[in-house]
Amino acid sequence: MTESLEFPALLRLIDERSAAFRNAVAAAPGLDAPVPSCPEWTLFDLVRHLGTGQRWWAAIVAAGPAEAPPAKDAGEVPHDLEALLAWYAESNELLLSALREAGPERECWAWWSLGVSPANAWGVARRRVHEVLVHTYDAQLAAGAVQPMPADVAIDGVAEFLDTCNSTPAAWPHEAATVHYHATEGRSWLLALDATGAWPAPLTDHAGPASASATGTAEQLLLFVWGRLTRSDLKIEGDQRVFEQLIAWEPKE
Repeated sequence: MTESLEFPALLRLIDERSAAFRNAVAAAPGLDAPVPSCPEWTLFDLVRHLGTGQRWWAAIVAAGPAEAPPAKDAGEVPHDLEALLAWYAESNELLLSALREAGPERECWAWWSLGVSPANAWGVARRRVHEVLVHTYDAQLAAGAVQPMPADVAIDGVAEFLDTCNSTPAAWPHEAATVHYHATEGRSWLLALDATGAWPAPLTDHAGPASASATGTAEQLLLFVWGRLTRSDLKIEGDQRVFEQLIAWEPKE
């Protein structure tokens, strides 16, 4: 497991990033403003997506261990800005309340249960931090006022993405490869891709050169793995086809 933020810090960050998200939405030209980083979405769609997600994960955490998740809340979402922001604030508090009550070790359903990240409230809290972090960037982009991400949170975001989204026992369908991500803040990560799946791997002096590497700030790397930036926004070395294959891969266990 990579170094990560403690549970109380994760809850605090969910709250802080959600406040930044609401501020960005309030500062935008309107709820029908397009979100450039989420094609075909308006700002209303973005708020509905994130708020519904907070409510869904609150229900998942509250349910505890389960073989399948509960249905997503299909309740009415208000279209008035003030009411929508209040609805999102309520959605966020539902998640935080469920996490506080559960505590970090409580197990629950999670789509990443076969990977590195634990299927428990701590894993959910960490995932939601970065979901809100990236969608705050989306909202700020729609509002035309992008703010820098906290560097330490972006650093954990890269590690979390590898632990969660790039962690699977599904066999890599291409030639075995390694991908090196290097943040200019001084942190690096290695992803191994082979017949055993995709796994974050330790960096050692004897590992040899990676098949492909990407260098940028932690924020740039986070936005790249989340599909908000492209290879042209980073310093890419090695076999670029590996990144193309990784982006296109949809593993099935």
